[in-house]
Amino acid sequence: MNLRSSDWHRTATRWTQLTLTENDPVEFDPAFWIDVMRRSRSNATCLSAGGYMAFYPTRIPYHYRSRHLGDGDPFGALVDGARGLGMHVMARVDSHAVHADALAAHPEWVALTPDGAPREHWAFPGTYVTCPFGPYNREFITEVARELVRDYDIDAVFANRWQGHGVSYSEHARRAFFDATGHELPVEPYDPDDVAWKAYVPWRRQQLSELVALWDTAVKDVRPHARFIPNLGSLAVHELDRDLIERHYPFFVLDRQGREGIEAPWAAGRNAKRSRGAFRDRPVGLISSVGPEHPGHRWKDSVASPAEIRMWIADGVAQGAFPWFTKFNGTVPDDRWVAPVVEAFGQHATVEPVLSRMRVTADVALFDAAEPGDDAHDDGFYQALVEAGIPFEFVSGARFTAEELGRFRVLVLANAERMSDEACAVIEEFVRAGGGVVAGYRTSLCGEDGTPRADFGLADVLGVHLEQDARGPVKNNYIALTGEHPLSAGYPGARRIIGGTQLLRVAAAPDADVPFRFVPDYPDLPMEELYARRPPEDPAVVARHRPGQGRTVHLAFDVGALFWEALQSDHGQLIAAAVTWALGEPPRVGISGPGLHDVAVHEGDGELAVCVVNLTNPMTMRGPVRELVPVGPLAISVALPPGCTGATARLLVAGAEPDVTVTNGRASVVLDSVELLEVLHLRWDGRP
Repeated sequence: MNLRSSDWHRTATRWTQLTLTENDPVEFDPAFWIDVMRRSRSNATCLSAGGYMAFYPTRIPYHYRSRHLGDGDPFGALVDGARGLGMHVMARVDSHAVHADALAAHPEWVALTPDGAPREHWAFPGTYVTCPFGPYNREFITEVARELVRDYDIDAVFANRWQGHGVSYSEHARRAFFDATGHELPVEPYDPDDVAWKAYVPWRRQQLSELVALWDTAVKDVRPHARFIPNLGSLAVHELDRDLIERHYPFFVLDRQGREGIEAPWAAGRNAKRSRGAFRDRPVGLISSVGPEHPGHRWKDSVASPAEIRMWIADGVAQGAFPWFTKFNGTVPDDRWVAPVVEAFGQHATVEPVLSRMRVTADVALFDAAEPGDDAHDDGFYQALVEAGIPFEFVSGARFTAEELGRFRVLVLANAERMSDEACAVIEEFVRAGGGVVAGYRTSLCGEDGTPRADFGLADVLGVHLEQDARGPVKNNYIALTGEHPLSAGYPGARRIIGGTQLLRVAAAPDADVPFRFVPDYPDLPMEELYARRPPEDPAVVARHRPGQGRTVHLAFDVGALFWEALQSDHGQLIAAAVTWALGEPPRVGISGPGLHDVAVHEGDGELAVCVVNLTNPMTMRGPVRELVPVGPLAISVALPPGCTGATARLLVAGAEPDVTVTNGRASVVLDSVELLEVLHLRWDGRP
């Protein structure tokens, strides 16, 4: 362990986080928590220290102490216990709210509503939400951070809820925004076409980025190896300035603690992919709650099902995120979360020695637009690729360069409406060099700022031209198979499949194929009128392969969003077939067998690891999972490098050494059964 060194974070790969509550100083048992750290093989911990509430004897005015603190120091006791286990230690500071006495003494610390009133906390009246842009963060929290690194043996300070909650209309924020942009602060809700919002997003990014730099410099001035690590939520890089991240972020912490509502467990790994898509060299940690997540409820002092906890952590690990569990309240009325955390962390400790020396790779990249919020088109394509067992990564719109795109063989654009001319040029060169592209729906129909184009920015690349923009919703649409083509194979007995609800009219280039055409609309009621009046007409799917260049596919309807909404298997198959055809040859890594699996490929020098997360479960699309359902056998096929004639294999979780069959340059291994996570580790030619 590289304790107290500048690169300490490199061995901080399994985190225990404890968020204390006001009564914990007299209620909780520190020895229990030190034992959990030991049993889970945690090598790092994040512990409640201060900000909204101090759990140590702070000397800073208006730094509210727990009223049960007395002469005690629970934070210090936990720090000492963790250091006794040889762990890295980070102090948690929450800066999103203050008590009434702080408001009275420092009204400039608090966020204001549009009408100028202090913003009272939505969940705990009598406390007040702070302004992220004013002196509270820049001065008060800076002093708290300095006090912590000066008085305690810690490696970092971790900021929670520091970015603000909604737009703060404080005088400081109003003045700073107007001076920088010439605009008044925008009015919520978010409107991407409003000029004030267009100015606010980059201004906020710059303000928050400068704040991180201020805090990081402050703690390093006191303790040179220490860092200030802000919690970034689930969309890490999109919130901050790139240059400042390069200087001040040794690793990312993504706060997506579990799934909620209609959501697949692959959402855990997606967070790691998004972060890696923007910063390939930064380690990523995924915070996982031991309690349930729900969009309408806040059961933060409860326990999720053990299987759900394990599945969420495992999917993050497979996709390259180190595990980090968080527990709210040091007093433990229900300890059913301990065993699954110990098991999940132990599994990570088993596979980490191999995976840590590799990098995650893929032939396929899904374009991430780096815009706020989730997108149903992206979700649908993501689900289809997972169902097909196709390993893939993200390529970020914030880092969309020829060099970055050159890592991949196929680019997938689910519905990337906004694309700059420069981005279109990068894609054109990518295809000219042999790369494949699969583009959905309205991809490239707008410029980067949302200005509509008369035709696709990628028209010449895709071999399609816009004749009519989207119309819909259409309730009874179908697309007909119109010729023999790999994209329309795999539908035996069908002459047509379900189409879309939002349809484009496009014209295909003369050298393009049209495997599917739209069946003209017809009524869905009365039932006696439910029949097609005319033969298929407009292109629905256009495929093109020009000599010496890559293959392209355009789908002229909302296939991604519709697949996510309705999960019709034909749509998922169509997306997967388009990606497979665009590859031009069999995928480097393939998986076959029963069930649903999230697959990731980690590659090193003379070795490769295939991570398989078994998501097969009746609760896959709506958690929480009640139990794990082992499946198998699964066949994994891996293309060997040229010249390799053999390989050895080991299953890291099972601890077994399965047989390897090599045929036509591909190594094949059968996994008899996978409960949750398995990692197939292949070495070429028996290389050690």
